[in-house]
Amino acid sequence: MGTACTSCNKSPPDLTLKKCAKCSATPYCSRECQKADWKAHKKICGKQAGGPSAIPVEPASAGKVSPPKGLEKGVADPFTRLDKGVWLHDRPEKDVYALLIDAYRLHVDDTYKMDGEVESDSVYSGAADGLKGFRRFIARAAAQPGLLPPWWDDAKKADCEALGMKAGEWHDLRCAVEKHDIIDRYGDARFPMQLRMFAEAVNGRGPGGSNGAAMRRMMVAMEQGAEGDMVASTMDMSGLFGRR
Repeated sequence: MGTACTSCNKSPPDLTLKKCAKCSATPYCSRECQKADWKAHKKICGKQAGGPSAIPVEPASAGKVSPPKGLEKGVADPFTRLDKGVWLHDRPEKDVYALLIDAYRLHVDDTYKMDGEVESDSVYSGAADGLKGFRRFIARAAAQPGLLPPWWDDAKKADCEALGMKAGEWHDLRCAVEKHDIIDRYGDARFPMQLRMFAEAVNGRGPGGSNGAAMRRMMVAMEQGAEGDMVASTMDMSGLFGRR
């Protein structure tokens, strides 16, 4: 790591430097400095990140549910459900609300870290809570045919928003989340990928402008047992979804 912030050139011990989450190389002292430098940094960010490394990934077991904790009920073959556009279907209502909130919150964090932009009406933009931004996210989801469960209506939308406004609870829209928070909450290292793929279906693009179709198809093949032993690339984090 460099000895000074790339943007303002200030250095420790007066402040703490953190690396860019995507390339893990360029140091900044604050989000404001990272955002100010983004136009210049984005030209070299991907090159500094380097190529994807190969890591073995075990094929998904038939009948294994995801996530193993954090929801009332996990589901089998989540990536197949994502591919079919029914990821939120046949789940308890509260689980649907929780997943919508966390997909939105992780999307907001990704927008900042991978696009170098601040989502308007979010806690990252200085708003007291992310309710307005969340409402836009839900509206975009509702505009995609069949993406929300058949029972979804204005009353369920109000219930979902109410869950997000419960102060001090996990789903509090006043609080930001990062990838590691999602993994800790749900006990599944692939769960952030599920949330990101759902958010991509809502927004029409993945983090950093990526397209998750190839990774989704690979995960579906693993769930169906079609590929046997496979080696997955960390592109799901460093290339497709940004190194975090």
